[in-house]
Amino acid sequence: MFIFTGIISFLKDKSYRNSLFTTNFFIVLGTIVYHYIEGWSWLDTLYFSLITLTTIGYGDFSPQTDFGKIFTLLYIVIGVALILGFFNSLMLHFNKK
Repeated sequence: MFIFTGIISFLKDKSYRNSLFTTNFFIVLGTIVYHYIEGWSWLDTLYFSLITLTTIGYGDFSPQTDFGKIFTLLYIVIGVALILGFFNSLMLHFNKK
């Protein structure tokens, strides 16, 4: 029950909702672009998008096309900022309590 009430309290917080929406949108965008540009499966592109944005970077996938490499440069710069903003809004929510 505690988890359910915690999720509801997060979703009531406008800054958290905005960060959640923007971050998820960006992950979906990356997944779609990598699927069509690199020709990877949907699972592989989602995996690569999440691994890249969280800066884990296992190295088992990497873009091979020039456009894929250029997109990845922009994806990392914008995406890492979005992920950090998401975690910031999460911490601000906890600090309000």
